[in-house]
Amino acid sequence: MPSPLSYFKPAFSRFSHFSHFCRVFPQLRSRNVQPRRRTSNEHPGHHDNRVDGVRPLDGVRVLDLTRVLAGPFATMLLGDLGAEVIKVEKPGSGDDTRSWGPPFVGSQSVYFLSVNRNKKSIAVDMKHPRGAGVIRELARVSDVLVENFLPGKLSEFGLGPEQLREQNPQLIYCSISGYGQSGPSSLSPGYDSILSAVSGMMHITGPEVSCLSHIAANFLNSGQEAKRWGTAHGSIVPYQGFGTRDGHIVVAAGNDTQFVRVCQVLGLDELAHEPKYKTNKLRVQNRKQLLSVMSQRFAEETTSDWLRRFEGSGVPVGPINSIQQVFSDPQVKHNDLIQDLKHPTAGTIRVPGPAVRFSSFSPLSPAPPPLIGQHTVSVLTGSLHYSEQEVTSLLQSGAVAQSPDV
Repeated sequence: MPSPLSYFKPAFSRFSHFSHFCRVFPQLRSRNVQPRRRTSNEHPGHHDNRVDGVRPLDGVRVLDLTRVLAGPFATMLLGDLGAEVIKVEKPGSGDDTRSWGPPFVGSQSVYFLSVNRNKKSIAVDMKHPRGAGVIRELARVSDVLVENFLPGKLSEFGLGPEQLREQNPQLIYCSISGYGQSGPSSLSPGYDSILSAVSGMMHITGPEVSCLSHIAANFLNSGQEAKRWGTAHGSIVPYQGFGTRDGHIVVAAGNDTQFVRVCQVLGLDELAHEPKYKTNKLRVQNRKQLLSVMSQRFAEETTSDWLRRFEGSGVPVGPINSIQQVFSDPQVKHNDLIQDLKHPTAGTIRVPGPAVRFSSFSPLSPAPPPLIGQHTVSVLTGSLHYSEQEVTSLLQSGAVAQSPDV
């Protein structure tokens, strides 16, 4: 019989956060977890942002041992959906990204603030025997554990999947790594820029990044080596960014009909009748001459002029926005993608909110990203039912730490 332990081992890049979440989510829902009643020790706002009283992951407790980006982003999504996320940090320095800046808001790194809302923070020294014991006890009362240490590292502390299965056979144990849990590169740390380099993405795009799936398939099936295309597409023309009089616009003509409409908007109808541009295959073969003519035409007018001309054409187009333009976009404002949070030391902070929307609830009042060890005492007393004497002993031993700003 297969073990009831669910052990996910995704190799992460910047594109896999949501796909991993989609794998874990059905596992959680299939367990019919009953919502826990919020105790007085749970931080305000964490379970209060509901429309109909229940969010998809209410009652699910996630023990978050991740740092930096991939793991914290994934567990933030779980927190947005109602899970109680307990973020474990190193006493003193905490998550590496707490020092990544500028910019800072007060003493808080904006990088850290961007991916750590809706979490509690408990500061635990996992190298300390009593600290590792605290993690084992938290794993015993949790539904999910997520970690992104180098493969095998947590097993050295007695916190590997097989070790924790002995106490909690139903635990979903998710290990995130750059290259996988085994193999010649498994013990190498992976950051997004490194993975973009070794995966071939930077070879085809230079400093820009795009999905590599079709490029990989091209090579595996035809032996075709990729070229560096920048914003362009190796198999579709025109499908790229064009310079305008005051900026850039991206045009994606995915079929012959759309190509004809692009020519009509540009006032270059003769291109649509050229035999050498009749099909996408021919346009790819003759891309240099075609794109030269189109680029000259795009440069004659402003980005906003072109957007107005393409409106209603059925051709996918969009401006290459600056960050300021992104957050001034009417659609971004309409979707409420910016959240204002009240941080305990930094004051009001603004972060991008969840892009996914559900019909049954709305995440209106998220908890701000926590201070290092902000919830150490409340988690120990509320989730593990430690006595005041036991908590004091742990604090004095250095196995755990509580934020002085609480």
